[in-house]
Amino acid sequence: MKAMEEIAEAPLSFSGISDRVTEKGDHNRGLSDWLFDCHGGWYNVSLIVPSVLFVVYLSLQAKKSFTKLSHGRSYIMIAYYGLLWLVSILNLAWCCLQTWECTSGMEFSWNLLSLFTTSGMLFLEVSLMAFLLQGNYDSGLDALTRTFVVSGIIVGADILLKAIYVFGFEIPLFIDSEDTTQKVKWGLWVVHKLLLTTIYGFILFMYHSKWRERLPARPAFYNYIFVMFSLNVAALFACGLVGNSVGFGFWMYNLTSICYHGFYLPLLYVTFLADFFQEEDLRLESAYYSEMKDAGFFDADWD
Repeated sequence: MKAMEEIAEAPLSFSGISDRVTEKGDHNRGLSDWLFDCHGGWYNVSLIVPSVLFVVYLSLQAKKSFTKLSHGRSYIMIAYYGLLWLVSILNLAWCCLQTWECTSGMEFSWNLLSLFTTSGMLFLEVSLMAFLLQGNYDSGLDALTRTFVVSGIIVGADILLKAIYVFGFEIPLFIDSEDTTQKVKWGLWVVHKLLLTTIYGFILFMYHSKWRERLPARPAFYNYIFVMFSLNVAALFACGLVGNSVGFGFWMYNLTSICYHGFYLPLLYVTFLADFFQEEDLRLESAYYSEMKDAGFFDADWD
């Protein structure tokens, strides 16, 4: 009876349960903050899902792609495939770590990640045009060196200027907000988008002029140029609107960011690498057929 009275008088302790509930709540809140903070859930999901799916697709095709590249012996295609993988991983990290943009103390890490990600994607843009303008799938080392030197100079200058603006003058190029007082920031983005729009527009003009014979006769390349021209026109217009304190411009700018970071790399793969892998399949099939024919596998068919 005395023992029962001691048990009844003893205080009930919920500290263990309370700690577990608190930890679970903190975990859920952390996941919610990662997905929904900063630009919102729809924006983050629209970035993350296409990026994850593309990296998964590359992973599933990796073994087959490596085999085709080793048989094709194209230095440019091997280098470009490796760059695509590197930039895809950087872009996936950029899409998944959007919360860094709005987290105090993470500004340096976010700016550094954004600088390398955007520069890598710009390198792919510049080098793709250089690859195709000098001849379809030219596999020589000279072509690879010439293309990478030109692309490296352009992108290197872009990295240097952006680094000076971001880390030297502390202009928040990569921290997006509806703060329209950053006139210099939006002015710089207007100049950047204007240069890209002009280049893509000039190539489109060449397709409809007497110089069209100098361009690759590939509909996929023309479609790629048209899509990139349209995207840069929209981004240029959006940057101009935000710089002039038009609220709709920031929504439009976010939309162009989703299109670029979520769908540019798949578009580039379909335009450039998919055709190469398909042609390599045909070459391999033709080579296997020739080997079997030389070995006499089809002699019975003729008899």
